[in-house]
Amino acid sequence: MSQTIKLKKGFDLNLAGKAENKIIEVPQPDTYALKPTDFAGLSRPKLLVKEGDNVKAGSPLFFERNEEDILYTSPVSGEIVEIKRGEKRKVLEVKILADKEIEFEKFKKYSSSDINGISKEDALDQLKKSGGWLNIIQRPYGIVANPADSPKSIFISTFDSSPLAPDYAYILQGHEQNFQAGIDILKKFTAGNVHLNINSKAEVSQLFSQMKNVEVNNITGPHPAGNVGVQIHHIDPIAKGDVVWTVNPIGVAVIGKLFTEGIYDTSRLVALTGSQMNERGYTKLFAGACLNKISEKAEGTDNRYISGNVLSGEGIGAEGYLGYYSNQITVIPEGKHEEFLGWIKPSTNKLSFHKAFGMLTFLNGKNKEFEVNTNTYGEERNFVISGAFEEVMPMDILPTYLFKAILAEDYDDMEALGIYEVIEEDVALCEFVDVSKNPIQEILREGIELIKEG
Repeated sequence: MSQTIKLKKGFDLNLAGKAENKIIEVPQPDTYALKPTDFAGLSRPKLLVKEGDNVKAGSPLFFERNEEDILYTSPVSGEIVEIKRGEKRKVLEVKILADKEIEFEKFKKYSSSDINGISKEDALDQLKKSGGWLNIIQRPYGIVANPADSPKSIFISTFDSSPLAPDYAYILQGHEQNFQAGIDILKKFTAGNVHLNINSKAEVSQLFSQMKNVEVNNITGPHPAGNVGVQIHHIDPIAKGDVVWTVNPIGVAVIGKLFTEGIYDTSRLVALTGSQMNERGYTKLFAGACLNKISEKAEGTDNRYISGNVLSGEGIGAEGYLGYYSNQITVIPEGKHEEFLGWIKPSTNKLSFHKAFGMLTFLNGKNKEFEVNTNTYGEERNFVISGAFEEVMPMDILPTYLFKAILAEDYDDMEALGIYEVIEEDVALCEFVDVSKNPIQEILREGIELIKEG
């Protein structure tokens, strides 16, 4: 049964640099990279290629030693030009010099009418060997799903409420058939519902409203209303022992295309956002694209290039590689400068959640767009219980006590306080409003790893 969820807690960051719904032509980068670090919980990749090998889009590059039949495959065709390693020879990047024309591995393709007749076993086999399975994420833990599990439900959030987030309805124009095929494939893996959650305060795209085999839920509220973790909490909460799967809308279309056209195609429109971009819109890129062509379209030289959004994205540098799950690139200025008595001067130009001394942001109203940099305007210090976490967390958990339980490695309290329901993006706002400047997202991931291993 469809549900309507109205959230009141949260905070919208209205930043300058939104992407217009238009295509920006950017030269395709020469190199791409698949990074094991993009996949939470992937600790022991076993390489299947070496430098000098030639691959196609969909060719296997490595696998997790504990799950050998899930293949992590190349997003493009070309030559393996570098395998970058870190400490203890940890694999950081598998770089591919891309062909001018991308060649794809060929997988079995099906007509739209045949997709309903595909067995669960055949669908699973094609997803695992093509790389399509990587789009399915498991809660708890936020890791690539375990094929042996039977999730009680599958969640797809059709909107992103993060700062400067991409418009999925625009990105997926023309992919209606693939999106429906992706849903039909996912439906084979659960006896429960496939939840398709839409923003009831925005115009709903026909692409989402006309989908079949889904339960459509209406969500409204400030960020993080678009986070699938928040939606799960209110629609089908996770208790100990439960498993729920989540898939990004673009991942749904990738899965659908894998079956309708028989290719693993990770290309998508990526939003180019941020105050330092000369032109903001969307450009077509494959997963793992190098940003060197994008950085030529940015103003200035001292910028932070973020794969994703400013709250939960990853700083990757002007020559870095787009994250596997990122559909957005954000460019903002580095904040290396110091401001004399900046903490005491009244200002209406510093974006802040707090109505504290000098922070007069709230006087601007809700429509003012802020240009932000990477300054945190403070240093890490002991936890201060201010109540701010609870005001931006629209879930029935106590975030302050959860973070303290993680730091104390108290397993019982971590479970009781809801660690199974959250991943980094769900607590990113807590990190933004934290007056103690603690790395909240890192702390949460450490707790998740403790619970997972314990």
